[in-house]
Amino acid sequence: MRILIISLVFSLLAGCAQNPVTGKSDFVMMSEEQEIAIGRQYNEQAIKKQYQVYGSKALQDYVDRVGQKLAKHSHRPNLQYRFSVLDTPEINAFALPGGYVYITRGIMAYLNSEAELAAVLGHEIGHVTARHPVRQQSAAQAANLGLAVASIFVPQIGSNLGQNLVNIMGGALLSGYGREHELEADRLGAQYLARSDYDPQAIIRVLRVLKNQEMKDAELAKQEGREPRRYSGLFSTHPDNDTRLKEVVGEADKLASAKTFEGRAEFLAATEGLVFGDNSDQGVVRNNHFRHGELGIALKFPETWLVHNLPNALIAVSPQGAARLQMKMDHKPSGSPVEYARRLAGYGAEIRSLEVNGLSAALFDLPNSIGGVVYANKQAFILQGQGKTRQDLAAHRNEIIDTVYSFHALTAEERKLVRPLSIRAISARRGDTYAGLAKNSPLGKSAESYLRLINAQYPDGEPQVGQSVKIVE
Repeated sequence: MRILIISLVFSLLAGCAQNPVTGKSDFVMMSEEQEIAIGRQYNEQAIKKQYQVYGSKALQDYVDRVGQKLAKHSHRPNLQYRFSVLDTPEINAFALPGGYVYITRGIMAYLNSEAELAAVLGHEIGHVTARHPVRQQSAAQAANLGLAVASIFVPQIGSNLGQNLVNIMGGALLSGYGREHELEADRLGAQYLARSDYDPQAIIRVLRVLKNQEMKDAELAKQEGREPRRYSGLFSTHPDNDTRLKEVVGEADKLASAKTFEGRAEFLAATEGLVFGDNSDQGVVRNNHFRHGELGIALKFPETWLVHNLPNALIAVSPQGAARLQMKMDHKPSGSPVEYARRLAGYGAEIRSLEVNGLSAALFDLPNSIGGVVYANKQAFILQGQGKTRQDLAAHRNEIIDTVYSFHALTAEERKLVRPLSIRAISARRGDTYAGLAKNSPLGKSAESYLRLINAQYPDGEPQVGQSVKIVE
C-alpha cells in the first residue's frame, strides 16, 4: 500500500515538457519563465553572496562575446544568456537554470586559446539547453513533495524506512545525472563549437589539461592529508583513455569548418595580467609569508608547510599532513585576549598572557590543541594548531608557537608586497626550460609543475623557440 501511494503521488506530480535538444518529453516541474526566475534568484541570493565578479571589464566583455557567439548556435538561441567571470582561484565553471553561465579566473589560467574558452562555455551552455539544472531540481522537488503528501496518508512513511524508500525513488529519477549528463553536455558543446567555427576537439584538450591539474593536486593532497580538489565536469578516467567521450565529441567533427579558429593570440592578449591565485583583497601568500593590506597584518608560517588562503580561513598544513594550523578572525571580540582564549579553550587549558610584537595576545595550551589569540586593529585573530595525534602535535609544537610569535602589524615596506600574482605571456628563447623559468617564479616549490600545467605541457613538455609561454610574476 505504501509503495502504491508513493508511486501514485509521483505519477500525479510528474510534469512533462519537450526537451529542446531531443524533442522528447522530460520530467520537469517548471515552465521556462519559472526556470529563468529561479536562475535569477540563485544568482542574486547565492552566487553574488559567495563570489565577486572579476574586476576587468575587458575580460568580462571578451568572455561574453565568445559565449554569445556559441549561444546563437545552440538549441535555445532565444534564451537570454549571461556570462560572468568570477574572482576566485577555484578551478570551476557551472550554469544555473535560465542561462546564467559562470567561469572562474582560476580555470581560465589553465586555458590556452579562445577555442578552449569556447569549449568550457559550450559545455555549460549544453547543460542549459538540455535543461539539466531544471531536471535535477524537478526531481529533487518531486522527492520532497512525495514524502510530504504520502506521510499524510501513511504516517509511518515519516519513519526511517519510509524515508529510505522515497530516497530510493528520488534516486531513480536522478539516476541519469552524472556521467550521462556530462557526456551530453560535451556532445552539445562540441556541436556549438563546430557551428561557431571552433575545433570541437578543443573540449578534449581542455579536459586533458584539467585532468592533469587534478592529478597533480591529488599528489599535493596526499602530502597535505586533505581531499583533492576536483573539477566537477571531469570523469574518473583520463580523457585520452575515454572512448565514450571521444565518440560524443567526434560526432561534431562532420559539422566543423575546413578551417577552424584557434584564437591563441587573442586569448593570451585578453588574459594578460589575469590574477593567479589569491587576489590582494583576500591577502597574499608569498614564500609562506601572509600579508593582508586591508587588515594591516602579517605573519610567517613554517617554511616546509603548505599554506591555503581560503575565503573564510587561512590554513597551513605540515608535510604529510601530520599537523595543521588555522587562522580565523573575529571582528567584534569581547574581553581581553586571555579572557577570549579562556572561552575558546576552556578552563582546563593553560593560558598565558603576553605581547607579540607590540600586540596584546595570549597563548593557550591543551593536550590536543595549541595556539594563540592576538588582538590587532580592534579585531581578534585566532591561530589554532592541531595534530593527527598528540605525538604529531608535540612534534610540531615549536613551529606552531613560532608562527604565533611571528604575527605583527604590516610595515610600510611589506605593504608594497601586497599585490596579486598575475599571468604574462613571453616569447620563449633558445635554451629556455620550465625548470629555468621556475627558478625566478614566485610560485615556490611547485613552480615548474604549475608552469607546465598552465601551458598545457605537463608533465614533461618544454618550450619551443618563439613559443608564447605563460609565466606568473
